[in-house]
Amino acid sequence: MPDLLWDDVKDFFNPDLMGALPDVRVADTSVEDWQAVLDLVRSQGWSCEYSEDGVAVRLPRAVDMLARSESADALLRVWPAAGFLVIFRAYEAGSIDFDVDLRELRGQDGVNVLCRLLRAIGRRLGRPVVLAPESDPLHPVLGFDAEADCVMLLADPRLS
Repeated sequence: MPDLLWDDVKDFFNPDLMGALPDVRVADTSVEDWQAVLDLVRSQGWSCEYSEDGVAVRLPRAVDMLARSESADALLRVWPAAGFLVIFRAYEAGSIDFDVDLRELRGQDGVNVLCRLLRAIGRRLGRPVVLAPESDPLHPVLGFDAEADCVMLLADPRLS
């Protein structure tokens, strides 16, 4: 059975309500956690492209990526499923921030793809992964709960 059902969460997948690129975050992370995410991308065989200031370069180790992000715009684009782009932004070691495009996540299949991604990252790191409206990180609406080992609602979808 899926973690979340489309009929229960469809408002949280509405770009007009959430913004097209809601914010996804893992808080209180370290360089080692970033490396674990990079290792996850590789081990899952997900297509990816890393760039600095818009120039594609070879994906470095996390410690190097985070050091470079202080002087360059470091982006990691990952495709965990066909037609689904995730953009990781290496702002700092202390949080793993990424965007998903809600326009790519329609219906139950879209919910399932997002839940698989949040679950994979959350399990690898052993910590919560939360999704909040674009530019509104203090109001998460759903996320992976590491203790419950599932993706769950964090807000009432009827109030969105």
